[in-house]
Amino acid sequence: MRGHASPVDAPEGAINWRIIASLLPYLSEYRGRLFLALGLMGLAKLANVTVPIALKFIVDHFEDAGVEALVAVPLALLVAYGLLRFFATFFGELRDAVFVRVAERAMRRAALQVFEHLHRLELGFHLSRQTGALSRDIERGITGISFLLRFMVFNILPTMIEILLVAFILLIAVGPVFMVTILVAIGVYVAYSVLITEWRTRFVREANLRDNESTTRAVDSLLNYETVKYFGNERFEAERYDRGLAAWETARMKNVLSLVLLNSGQALIIAAAITVMMILAAQRVADGSMTLGDLVMVNAYMIQLFIPLNFLGFVYREIRQSLANIERLFGLLEQPVKVQDRPGAPDLEVREGTVAFDEVHFRYHPERPIIEGINLKIPAGHKVAVVGPSGAGKSTLSRLLFRFYDVEAGRITIDGQDIREVTQHSLRQAIGVVPQDTVLFNDSIGYNIAYGRPDATPEEIREAVRLA
Repeated sequence: MRGHASPVDAPEGAINWRIIASLLPYLSEYRGRLFLALGLMGLAKLANVTVPIALKFIVDHFEDAGVEALVAVPLALLVAYGLLRFFATFFGELRDAVFVRVAERAMRRAALQVFEHLHRLELGFHLSRQTGALSRDIERGITGISFLLRFMVFNILPTMIEILLVAFILLIAVGPVFMVTILVAIGVYVAYSVLITEWRTRFVREANLRDNESTTRAVDSLLNYETVKYFGNERFEAERYDRGLAAWETARMKNVLSLVLLNSGQALIIAAAITVMMILAAQRVADGSMTLGDLVMVNAYMIQLFIPLNFLGFVYREIRQSLANIERLFGLLEQPVKVQDRPGAPDLEVREGTVAFDEVHFRYHPERPIIEGINLKIPAGHKVAVVGPSGAGKSTLSRLLFRFYDVEAGRITIDGQDIREVTQHSLRQAIGVVPQDTVLFNDSIGYNIAYGRPDATPEEIREAVRLA
């Protein structure tokens, strides 16, 4: 597999090493597993580069012994060849089995950290963000962490190690001209792959943008299913969604066609390099300075090296995409929490339940004040109805009381306690709310009834139903 046609988002400029460094703390929980996985990776590569050497000795034995002595081929050589091939795969699989806990735990910790942080952000952040795009940022960021950990550590690094080992073996076994040839070929291959991949990013980025747009439209339409039905706009929504899909289709076509250019160029470089190396080796075999086994070894090394390099365009682009996705994920963590408990804040103590708004000022946007100097006292046990036109600030009063936002000036108190001086959890635990729009989680009726007290017993849930 040399390329990949899935839409990704590749950032401009150089790789952001700060993002890579920020992942290191997530690996600290299983240091032992990490080092063991790296050790197994080394063993796998060592076995892999030894396979062509074993093959060389086998071929040389056949050449020297002649047809009549084939039965005398040392069994140890054949067994060693088979074992080396097995260990090259086995140690790699064992490495993945050891590392999987490290990668999965890192993804879990990052996902949980982002999820908890999003719940700490103020309501305004969530009202201004599109749910579909936000969920895709989280999903892609977590997937990016997994990809980066696996491919950066177990593809790019071991491939570089293998190239150096093979170059050294060729230098010792068949001379510097082969080492230089293979290094030049790999250099050209890498340069071509990186340059074409950078050029392709415009199509990849466009495909990703169109994917986001069409997904956001679909989610938005389905979330507002009832409104769509009220106005009979099913056809309008379908046509709007299809326009997004058409743009995505065009972007993906460009992406795939540019992928063909990348893969074809890589194949040409590989074929040219192998041809040059084989011509050089054949000449040496003809003049007796190399054995037939050396020629087979050189060919095996060329094929063996370019197999992992076939992934280079895909891996390089995916690493860039993963870094961009992780950066957006960590960007969510960098969103400031505007409504915070002060250090050492006590819990709210509800004695009677008197609520007071004292010279409260608030605005969502600097140019549009919503509440200006309101004074309101609701004694314990009283009922108060707030009426007014749309946009007058009725819902804002309840949001301020719940402390979804903090007031700009003045204060809100419950039994004389400024709600900014107590913990948000204790404040919200003391307030019951029946929202205007009934919102249900995609779970059982019992789950939704008990949501305010998840530890409620089935008997308590049934009693709540009876009382309702």
